[in-house]
Amino acid sequence: MSKKVLILSGSPRKGGNSDILCDAFMKGAIESGNEVEKIRVAEKNIGYCKGCYYCRQSSGKCVIKDDMADVLQKMIEADVIVLSSPVYFYSIDAQLKALIDRTVARWLEVRDKEFYYIMTAADETEESMRATLECFRGYADCVDGAKEMGVVYGTGVYEKGEIKDTPAVEQAYQYGLNV
Repeated sequence: MSKKVLILSGSPRKGGNSDILCDAFMKGAIESGNEVEKIRVAEKNIGYCKGCYYCRQSSGKCVIKDDMADVLQKMIEADVIVLSSPVYFYSIDAQLKALIDRTVARWLEVRDKEFYYIMTAADETEESMRATLECFRGYADCVDGAKEMGVVYGTGVYEKGEIKDTPAVEQAYQYGLNV
């Protein structure tokens, strides 16, 4: 059965290491017959949550008029969500964090999702990605019916494109193929 797959690439670098892994996942998911969309978060105009809770009194409409309403609707409609980020100071990057925080407007509508997590870091160890993974899992813990399906660790990569010669590319492709 075909699924709607939404890939949220937090990489600020188009063609950066985590973005390359998103493309590998996407290739596999398309080949297995799924409907796939990749959103490069850095290319969207998404402001940070102001904590005003206007959304609570306005049926989930945010006071900020930007690209987030469209992205959030896609998250609600997706069966599978891929969260991807380079590791910055042991956490997710600001672009993806702003997007996650902005889901508060309609967070109860984001439910029954399969989650995959993709992370890249210059550090050689998966241990350095623990806080990033916990950020992803913390968000999923707030999603009713969330299921963690897979984690891709792209370690030891700093320069753009270095990930291409690692097993993480094949792992991301295989996860996509098996969605």
